[in-house]
Amino acid sequence: MLSYFLKANKTIVIYTLILLIIVPIFGINFFISLLGNVLLLVVLIPLLILLVILISFNSIKSNFNKCSECGFISIGSSEVCMYCNAELNKHHDLESETTNKPSERIIEVKAEEIK
Repeated sequence: MLSYFLKANKTIVIYTLILLIIVPIFGINFFISLLGNVLLLVVLIPLLILLVILISFNSIKSNFNKCSECGFISIGSSEVCMYCNAELNKHHDLESETTNKPSERIIEVKAEEIK
């Protein structure tokens, strides 16, 4: 009967023997740290992949150009629409803010004395 149990549950017996041999040698702290590292990998690697995807998406998004005439969206640095040859508007307005003169962006306020 014991030999039948050993044959039927061979993998359970092998893992139990490995644990009974390794635990006294390395200690329980080894298994706790191993389990913690595996859980960190399971959680942190998908987060890292998600972060890389979000950064790459934002990088691609900043290169979008939209045609003011036909609405065609292109990716790249071309300034003319490939579809209708109209001028493209930048998806982000950072360049238009930096090309303006600083004096055009300053609001002048006159001080008046209140009596």
